[in-house]
Amino acid sequence: MKSLDCDVLIIGSGPAGLAAAVSARDSGAERVLVLERNHELGGILPQCIHSGFGLRVFGSDLTGPEYAQRWAERAAKANVEVMAGTMVLEIGPGLAVRATGARSGLIEVRAKAIVLAMGCRERPRGALAIPGARPAGVYTAGTAQRLVNIEGYVPGENVVILGSGDIGMIMARRMTLEGARVAAMLEIQPYVSGLRRNLVQCVQDYGIPLHTETTVVEVRGSDRVEEIVAARVDSSWQPTPGSEWTIPCDTLLLSVGLIPENELSRQAGVALDRRTGGPLVDQYYQTSVPGIFAAGNVVHVYDLVDDVSEAAMQAGQAAAEWAAGRLPVMDSHLPVKAGANVHHVVPQRLSRPSDGAPAKLACRVQQPIEETALIAVRNGSETLVQRRLRYARPSEMLDIEVPANLLHTLDPSASLVVDVTCPERGR
Repeated sequence: MKSLDCDVLIIGSGPAGLAAAVSARDSGAERVLVLERNHELGGILPQCIHSGFGLRVFGSDLTGPEYAQRWAERAAKANVEVMAGTMVLEIGPGLAVRATGARSGLIEVRAKAIVLAMGCRERPRGALAIPGARPAGVYTAGTAQRLVNIEGYVPGENVVILGSGDIGMIMARRMTLEGARVAAMLEIQPYVSGLRRNLVQCVQDYGIPLHTETTVVEVRGSDRVEEIVAARVDSSWQPTPGSEWTIPCDTLLLSVGLIPENELSRQAGVALDRRTGGPLVDQYYQTSVPGIFAAGNVVHVYDLVDDVSEAAMQAGQAAAEWAAGRLPVMDSHLPVKAGANVHHVVPQRLSRPSDGAPAKLACRVQQPIEETALIAVRNGSETLVQRRLRYARPSEMLDIEVPANLLHTLDPSASLVVDVTCPERGR
């Protein structure tokens, strides 16, 4: 078995992996190696041919392939080493990684620091327990996107989309442009789960019927999907008897959520957050295992690729500093917890920074607030920092910064809580 040594090893070459690799090189890491199981770089980006990428990072409105190419060019210019077509098999013990590829064979990579950037995967039909037959024509939205944009195959002519995630809404437009008829988009929540801009540009602008508080209760068909049965749901997301109706279709696309891909993280002994499904991290994106960092959708699912890249750049810099012995082991952290109307917070713990940089917290709300909202960080009854927002929606990540001087003044036993409330309602 061939052995390699490097300063920083990146697993995954999506927008997080490439940004972390470039940042690690820019921060002084001499040898940065990226392992990618696909034969092309960019993760999911090559199949995302729509625009809307890079507005903040590059100041340009790019397609997914263009955004991936920008980072690939930066990585090449920074002398980042890339091994594509290489599958990581296991991590550990320590910071040793074993991988295999058609060209490399079985290899072991010994790194001083590792950045996990495996991204996320779609929730499949099996996770939804939709009753009915198992005919052809049921796809996740991302699979359908690859079929259309990469393989050149339109998977159906009459389509129903379950879920209103961003990929689902984008595919509603894409299928329409390819000549298919999108009969309906069904969403179990009373609001869409994707960005508002995609609701307008991909659903409303194309006249696609959207039914909220609705789900699929049965799939019918023999060899191919013939129709689905939809039903209204109550406040407990249970189908309401007597509300069922059928929608003829030959294709059902599922856009019902993304799950951080953390099989390797578990194998490495990284502690995971049950709410996000990703690693517990501090503001440097270091996990519970010293020397292992995580970045991008493997931590929690972001809204925008620019946010993924910016977080990954911070993780890459921290990994380079760890590899050089400049980032100390943190003996204690201040825990950060989700408070009123908050589903989860990242990072879940904060250290007292030596560089004077503020700690940026990101969170998602559980229920939308369409009027003025207030995001606040408190320690017990004491509010440390707060800011007002025009609104707060589950589909849009919120952030707030905690100044470094506040972190230094807090007692070691402090516990921070993030709330997002509506001041006009007194809650």
